[in-house]
Amino acid sequence: MQEFALLASDLAWPFAIAVAWLAGEFGHRVTGLPRISIYGLIGFLFANLQGGILPVVDNNIMLLANVAFGLILFEFGYRINLHWLRTNPWIAVTGLLESVVTFIVVYFVAQAFGASMITCLLLSSLSMATSPAGVLRVINEQRSSGQVTERILHLCALNCVLSVFAFKVVVGLWLFQSSGSLWQAASSSLIQLFASAAVGALFGMMVPGILRWLGSLARDATVAFALAVILLVTLTHILNLSPVLAALTFGLMARHRRVSLSQAQRNFGALGDLLTVLLFVVATSTLEWDSVVKGAGLGLALVGARLLTKTLCVTATSQLSGITWRKGALAGLGLAPVSVFVILMVEQTRYLGLILVDELTALAAMILVLEVLGPILTQYALVWAKESQHTIEG
Repeated sequence: MQEFALLASDLAWPFAIAVAWLAGEFGHRVTGLPRISIYGLIGFLFANLQGGILPVVDNNIMLLANVAFGLILFEFGYRINLHWLRTNPWIAVTGLLESVVTFIVVYFVAQAFGASMITCLLLSSLSMATSPAGVLRVINEQRSSGQVTERILHLCALNCVLSVFAFKVVVGLWLFQSSGSLWQAASSSLIQLFASAAVGALFGMMVPGILRWLGSLARDATVAFALAVILLVTLTHILNLSPVLAALTFGLMARHRRVSLSQAQRNFGALGDLLTVLLFVVATSTLEWDSVVKGAGLGLALVGARLLTKTLCVTATSQLSGITWRKGALAGLGLAPVSVFVILMVEQTRYLGLILVDELTALAAMILVLEVLGPILTQYALVWAKESQHTIEG
């Protein structure tokens, strides 16, 4: 019996990933809805039905999830055009505005529900972000392009960087209150941010240089960049740096070093597709049903406040940034996904000795709702903007 239990435990993750992939393919074919929404729902069900089929997420599984997220972030960073932000500074202003206003609104909503100050600050900093994983996978799946698509991408990048910065500052303040050591607080927040960006920039200079030296820029770059991202994420994992900021910086540097990814496969091919299934299954498997129920009231309030704030802010500055009110509203709606980004950010704090789950039960409800609803809203925004090459069934 013990050997059977060990075998079942070893097979649990491969089985869950296979079922999630099949459900995603079937569900997408029948309904036209995003595959990642279905992956996430399967992960949550497997982790919570009948006491939980999946074993506890260990460091190895979380490392694979971070590698999957790193591949997506690299591709996401490569899509960001800094020259466009310089040409049209209102896009950067919009990103700053909607992030700051979201922080303020979520803070006061959480405070109205009786949350402590540190909990309000943590919820506010995490709510600023939009998940690059959710946004990019939907955009690639829909093969969309246009003004709304590009604004969603660039605004997502801006508010992710701002969210990481705010979250690290809040965690640093928490550490300072707990330990009384200003150095420990600083080294775990701002210094980590600069170090993470520096490591990503170093990879962004080294890898294109190696490719030029090998004379292989014209050939398939998928393997080279995939290996580099895996190495980068593993390194940041070991050094307790931010793989989010490092991988994003790597992608940005690769783009602006004039390395063409035209020969690289979308989503890093079969490897990226497989790891994406694992990423979304792992992310939602960390959510507990009790936490979802406990934080449902505040979580749903945060979902509404966040969606409304981001949509209104992007709409308000739409004409100043060169698009119509309607496209501005759709771009704001497209910023709905947040789940994977938030889960991995919270998981990274465990390496600092911080367990935030009890303080952030409202996140469980918000993440579960937006794991399913967020990608769907992004998909509808792209379809309504007439920038998607696919239509929604049903």
